[in-house]
Amino acid sequence: MPRKNMLVVVESDCKPELTIDRALRIAGLLECKLDVLFCETSYSALPGGIAVSSEVDAIRQHIFEWQQGVAEELAEPVRSAGLLGSVSVLLDRPVADGILAKALNSEPCLLMKGTEFHSSAQRSILVDTDWQLIRKCLYPLWLVKHREFWDTPRIAAAVDPTHNHDKPATLDQIIVEAAQRFAKLLNGEVGLIHTYTRLSEIGKAATKAILPIKLPIDEIDQRTKTVHRKALDALAARNGIQSAHVHQLPGRSQDILPAFVRANGINLVVMGALARSGIKRMVIGSTAERVLDHLPCDVLIVRDNAQID
Repeated sequence: MPRKNMLVVVESDCKPELTIDRALRIAGLLECKLDVLFCETSYSALPGGIAVSSEVDAIRQHIFEWQQGVAEELAEPVRSAGLLGSVSVLLDRPVADGILAKALNSEPCLLMKGTEFHSSAQRSILVDTDWQLIRKCLYPLWLVKHREFWDTPRIAAAVDPTHNHDKPATLDQIIVEAAQRFAKLLNGEVGLIHTYTRLSEIGKAATKAILPIKLPIDEIDQRTKTVHRKALDALAARNGIQSAHVHQLPGRSQDILPAFVRANGINLVVMGALARSGIKRMVIGSTAERVLDHLPCDVLIVRDNAQID
């Protein structure tokens, strides 16, 4: 018997059929029902209140009925597979708040949503739905890119075993376990990827600031590499991951991860997200936020307080 529900958010302008197909396959593997939440992001709600005429009310009702019809049509493959939990239309604005409220109500084992490229303006003002979900969603969040499903996926667990970005040690373990869980379900393979910043990449300005002292940059870089590799190998050994699938690369995550994904045919990257206070979040950001647009594959985001059942 199915144990729990998944929640899939579909948008008419973000390849909803592909998102539904991905969600249906994963729901079948997880043996859970699938709740379909349709969101028409291009539709701005008509004004409400006692001053609104009956004609406007009629238009609003007509639009809602049209949306409900689209949602039911998109959910038909799920219904035919016997995995449909519910079908609903999201009317809340902001959209992210409505999705989060729906998730809190249903407590899904996994929230899945289609995603697309975000403009620099969307990223800078921090209002886009996907960014808000990355920051606030308490449940595992799977963001679907516009790629067809894979038969034997290659899954990369993006970890930070030295915890240089305020990551708790448990989060890396949760990332690896989530990657291995889906690799087992999908008959895929898991590799670890860890990026680290070399001292030489910090910039000449830092070196100039402490002249005439000469920094032993090469020695410090080598020690940094050794410390990071030791922690990465220990994480791999605890989880039975062979050294051939363990990758440590120097450079910034937003530069290295997309290139690694393309070069190695990665289908899914599993990453961690942290809850931070407002100012700290704006200054630091998160790796998931920085690389999401640049990754050509699906992204699964997990937290240290949210595990897949």
